[in-house]
Amino acid sequence: MTEKVQGPASYFPSIEKKYGQPIQHWFNEIAGKLTQPHMQIVSFLKDTHGLGHGHANAIVAHQLAQKKGA
Repeated sequence: MTEKVQGPASYFPSIEKKYGQPIQHWFNEIAGKLTQPHMQIVSFLKDTHGLGHGHANAIVAHQLAQKKGA
């Protein structure tokens, strides 16, 4: 039996469907910004690419957690 995806990654299928890009596209968009404050990166995705707050927040939270764990 597979575990249900939880946390920020649970948003990824709807992000891909709504914005027509694979999640890796969004990771690439913010890769050079991960030293900036969380909300500044969220604002970049919202203002530049039109993502909703929840979707932008999920992408940023996931990537910052990955960076922290690396």
